[in-house]
Amino acid sequence: MKRIALLAAAALAVTTIGAEAQHAPTRRKIVETVAIDALPEKVWAVVGNPADAAWIENVARGERQGSPDRPVFRLTLKNGHAIVEESRKLDPEHMSFAYYILENEVADLPAKDYSATISVRPEGEHAARVEWKAAFYRGHPNNDPPPELNDENSEKRVRAWIHASLENLKVRLEKSGS
Repeated sequence: MKRIALLAAAALAVTTIGAEAQHAPTRRKIVETVAIDALPEKVWAVVGNPADAAWIENVARGERQGSPDRPVFRLTLKNGHAIVEESRKLDPEHMSFAYYILENEVADLPAKDYSATISVRPEGEHAARVEWKAAFYRGHPNNDPPPELNDENSEKRVRAWIHASLENLKVRLEKSGS
């Protein structure tokens, strides 16, 4: 009898864990690219300077903080909130910038545990292709998120933010005749 009760308790635990796992967040991955009619070096001059964040959607200004060995950038949004990101690897030789978001309001960017890499590559003789790869969890880390912070809506909003940022970069660089 004791054995049956133990097996029943184990079965209930597995069922409960399985049901909870269905609501757990899944890591989302986004890759967006844009072709820009500007020399890769000119594009990298903007992308490779994280404090120059005016091209990023909804960002009013950027500033460098932290120490030289651990650069942190504070992106102040148009609403006064901030996104604080830590540079993980700024590689001018390969025109690549990897970063991790340390702080953000999910109302502004519905993502947690967000990391990304932005890279610039030559595209033909006088153009560049910018690729932005991001990985993150939805803005609500617990089970049963509100609809605006579920996996699908978080991914949709982050993708729209990245896409708009890349379009802003394109307009800025092509407008300047770089």
